[in-house]
Amino acid sequence: MMTRRQTTFALLAASLAAAGPTAQAKTIQLPPPRASGGKPLMDALKLRRSTREYSDRALEPQLLSDLLWSAFGINRPTTGDRTAPYWRHVMVIDVYVAMADGVWFYDPKPHALVLHQEDDLRARTGLQDFVAGAPLNLVYVAHGERMQDVSVEERHLYASADACFIGQNAYLFCASEGLATVFRGAVDKQALAKAMRLAPDQFVTFAQTVGYPKHAGG
Repeated sequence: MMTRRQTTFALLAASLAAAGPTAQAKTIQLPPPRASGGKPLMDALKLRRSTREYSDRALEPQLLSDLLWSAFGINRPTTGDRTAPYWRHVMVIDVYVAMADGVWFYDPKPHALVLHQEDDLRARTGLQDFVAGAPLNLVYVAHGERMQDVSVEERHLYASADACFIGQNAYLFCASEGLATVFRGAVDKQALAKAMRLAPDQFVTFAQTVGYPKHAGG
C-alpha cells in the first residue's frame, strides 16, 4: 500500500503525462535556483507590499528561476517536499506562469517550465487593466480530484489556504529582490479555467502578478 507521499508523487506524474504531447514538446530548463542571498527575513517583511503598477520589462531567467523555487519549489530533494506547506501532505496546487509567449506549467522536480498553451492569457488572469501589461502572472490551480474525502466547499477552502502560503513566499521573495507583486482574487475564475483548458476537476484559486515596479523603468 502506497504512503500518502508516494500517492502524491504518482498523481503529479500522471498529471504531467496527461498534459499531452504538445505541452511536453516544449520545455524550458530553468537555471538552478540560488541557494543563498537575498535580504534577511525581517528586512523583507518590512518591505513587503502590494503593487499595481508594473514595467513591461521581462524577468531575467535567473530571477524567474529563483522566484518559482521560492514560491513552491523543492527544498528537500530526498522527499520532494516544498518551500510552502500543503494540505494533509497532498499537493493539490499547480503553479502556472502566464507570459507574453504563452502559459507555462511549473514542474518543480526538474525545475522547468513546460508549455501548456501558446496563447497570451495575461489579460484573462484578472479584472484590472495592469495584469495585461505586466511581464508575468502566476495562476494557482487546484486539483479537486485529489481531495475526494472532503466536501466541494472544503476543497476550495483548503486549496485557497495552500495558494496563500505560496503567494506569501512569492511576496517575500519579491520584497527581497526589489520586485513588485500583488496577490489577487479579482479574477473571473470560470472564464480563466475555460481559457486555460483546465480539466473539469481543476479550478483556479488566485492569481499573482509579478514584475519590476513601473517607476524603476524597463
